[in-house]
Amino acid sequence: MKLPLERVAEFTFASGEFDPRAVAQGYSIDSRTVAPGELFFAVKGDHLDGHDYVESALQKGAVSAVVARSQLTRFPVISNLLAVDDTLIALQSLATAVRRLWGKKLIAVTGSAGKTTTKELIAHLLAAKFRVLKSEGNLNNHFGLPLQLLRLEAEHDIAVMELGMSHAGEITALARIAHPETGVITNVAPVHLGFFRSVADIARAKYELIAALPMGGAAVLNADDAYVSQFGRDFHGKVLMYGIEHPADLRAQNVRSQGVEGEFFDVVTDTSCTPAQLPLLGRHNIYNALAALAVVLHEGVPLGDALNALAAAAPADKRGQIIRANGVTIINDCYNSNPKALDAMVDALAQLPAERRIVIAGEMLELGDTGEELHRACGRHIAASKIDVLLGVRGLAQYMVEEARKAGVSAYFVTAPEEAGEWLAREAREGDAVLLKASRGVKLERALEVWGVKQAISS
Repeated sequence: MKLPLERVAEFTFASGEFDPRAVAQGYSIDSRTVAPGELFFAVKGDHLDGHDYVESALQKGAVSAVVARSQLTRFPVISNLLAVDDTLIALQSLATAVRRLWGKKLIAVTGSAGKTTTKELIAHLLAAKFRVLKSEGNLNNHFGLPLQLLRLEAEHDIAVMELGMSHAGEITALARIAHPETGVITNVAPVHLGFFRSVADIARAKYELIAALPMGGAAVLNADDAYVSQFGRDFHGKVLMYGIEHPADLRAQNVRSQGVEGEFFDVVTDTSCTPAQLPLLGRHNIYNALAALAVVLHEGVPLGDALNALAAAAPADKRGQIIRANGVTIINDCYNSNPKALDAMVDALAQLPAERRIVIAGEMLELGDTGEELHRACGRHIAASKIDVLLGVRGLAQYMVEEARKAGVSAYFVTAPEEAGEWLAREAREGDAVLLKASRGVKLERALEVWGVKQAISS
């Protein structure tokens, strides 16, 4: 939302010498990508301090920069600055104000796995009826969410935002900024156990979204998840349940997997049973689709329109993209990973017709003291599936390899994604189906680069 700097100063309690009539055309925290006319926030991250890049941002045409009052002495010859007590709090305060000014419905999505795909599907289906703003990629934290909310414009009818977390209290803080009316929780799984004592603690952190919803809001919950299915008990708004195995407001039945063509199923409500096609790989994506359908039906999108849009859905970048190269079917799911998500994609790979099914699995991060055993469990799951070859990449992935080898799977270990690419270039052959999945920190897409596969070529 474009705002004159005098309004920005009002919302952020800023002072300083600046042109109050100058208008911020956009907002940035990255001096490398700041565009002319944007307002630069000099926030401090884990490794970099935005105050080191204020001059660079202004040289690139930033309309002004928001800096900490404690840092003003660093800029004695620069007058065009807005000074605040804390630049991150200022960014969040401005986002909160913009969200309130915009004043329309916002849907928030969280969960241990599937939240980005679910967010993308919700936005895609809502577009059948509304002008939608969705958060880009997985910009879902205390930096990313405010920047996404600042993109709100009067033309948008509805917004869909992803909320991420790795510590208790983060969802509460993000919800205070976003003020969602509808909350979607996909599932609870052993993710971020490096920061939590148990999965139950993770569940409590996810529940923060439901606790933040208004009395007249809606909670969209997975009926097949042991934790999430209980989240609606004390909620005084509307509860919409979805699932496959348990009774729900929206259910999938008669599920048929068609490999790379996706999943086919019937959508069952209290009053109808309608065939649906989902061109995404894996049963786990049916849950994501059901969550999206529950949301858009609640928002008044006709079921037929929603299902037509669902049939035209496409996977997000590095999230189940199908690539065909040199007779090999490649599943590029290497954006991120956790044990639940890896098991789900292994199950999907096992359904594909192929000469050999190969899993390239990088280590999964932030699992704390449970990391070794969770990797071993994934190795056992791979061995129990129709997987012919496992290549573990980096760190704890060696424990997956050990367990798979015990069960007779051809399993190997390399220490870097580049080595995985070299292995694939040497060993992959026509008729193979290959899954690549790892935590973001592994950057497993480098294996595709070394292999010479263009990631943009997808079906």
